[in-house]
Amino acid sequence: MAAGEGTRMRSSTPKMLHPVCGRPMVAWPIVAAREAGAGRVAAIVSPGRDLSAGLPDDVETVEQPTADGTGGAIRAALPLIEESETVLILSGDVPLISAAVIEDFLDAHASSEAAATMMTIELDDPAAYGRVVRDSSGAVERVVEAKADGDAEAWQLEIREINAGTYAFDAAPLAAALQSLSNDNAQGEYYLPDVFPALREAGHSVFAHKTEDLAVTMGVNNRVDLAAVEAESRRRLLEAHMLAGVTFVDPASTWVDAGVKIAADARIEPGTTLKGETEIAEGAVVGPLSTLIDCSVGAGSKVLHSYLVECDVRAGCSVGPFAYLRPGALLEDGAKAGTFVEIKNSQLGEGTKVPHLSYVGDTDIGPGSNLGAGTITANYDGFRKNRTVIGRDVRIGVDTMLIAPVEVGDAAYTGAGAVIKDDVPDGALAVSENAQRNIDGYAARKAAQMREDDKTP
Repeated sequence: MAAGEGTRMRSSTPKMLHPVCGRPMVAWPIVAAREAGAGRVAAIVSPGRDLSAGLPDDVETVEQPTADGTGGAIRAALPLIEESETVLILSGDVPLISAAVIEDFLDAHASSEAAATMMTIELDDPAAYGRVVRDSSGAVERVVEAKADGDAEAWQLEIREINAGTYAFDAAPLAAALQSLSNDNAQGEYYLPDVFPALREAGHSVFAHKTEDLAVTMGVNNRVDLAAVEAESRRRLLEAHMLAGVTFVDPASTWVDAGVKIAADARIEPGTTLKGETEIAEGAVVGPLSTLIDCSVGAGSKVLHSYLVECDVRAGCSVGPFAYLRPGALLEDGAKAGTFVEIKNSQLGEGTKVPHLSYVGDTDIGPGSNLGAGTITANYDGFRKNRTVIGRDVRIGVDTMLIAPVEVGDAAYTGAGAVIKDDVPDGALAVSENAQRNIDGYAARKAAQMREDDKTP
């Protein structure tokens, strides 16, 4: 169910598309359901609300014509229900329900032989959750809503067992019971749990499966709820990584998205953010104070105090501190991008080093080369980006500027301060004409001129 308007979010973005640890809220229960074995999946949406950006592949959408409650939402999906055998109903704004909880729930439904099973949990403060009313035998009789004054009687409000909003139904009895739903309540809505009395009257049983995972009650109505859910999601994600052998030096100051993969024996230092589809291999060290977005870091590599976006750092590399690796950057095994180095759409060959204070853009560098401090590849001519090609075992002198398109051959050198506009042959030394000229007495004349300027009105 993903048809809520989400007005309390106070956002132009639909509530269901707000991210939780990098994944759209609505995608969380869908992913969990599929991990638990769900087949056909449909999202019930509001009219005019396009949630396609947040839905995983092969998820159907069903439009709920009017905002008339959870019962109205499920009635909108009646054609799908009639084509099914078992129907699992989840809430799109309760993202932290896990595959393990769903599996246990579906197993309980199957073994109960009931027509309907709902998930319940006991809370010290049930607040506005619907109360589970049982008969004298302990079987579920109905759920009494408590959203507004008049929905429930005083004795019912004392009940601590609440409806967690997750249901499993045998499809045929559910389809029949939906026909009898009424909106005769304080909210004027169709409540899905109101099908339970109809099921019982038809001779079916209703079963309640109690869980102890409080995450099933962590719904999102506003941004305060969203922050709480994201904090709990992050805690669970980091815990799973740690149990799999990853070291987080300070989990409280580390942020990891749901799509991130981290191998055992990797070490994540404080203040680090790993986003998107980032992958960290075994033995790698990332951080402190590093951000990686959709990157891969190879085994044994180190990324210190740097910012990386859509790049590939292979095994045994060194990055940072204060490096910026932009989309298309590729560091082959053992390469280095050092302090205050920016690399964009470029390949550094195996063992190649760019130690500090350099910009490398649209460049291919062979293995074993070294770029001196202050090396700049001037890749833009005002109209298009041009490539620089640097061969293997090249030594680029400090403050060299390479004006693309240009090639530097294998084992070549450039002198300090060179401006390279033409190709450099293999093994050659390229220097620029830059004769030094000393102007005697310049400082005194400059000081005198400044004094005269100060006297000018």
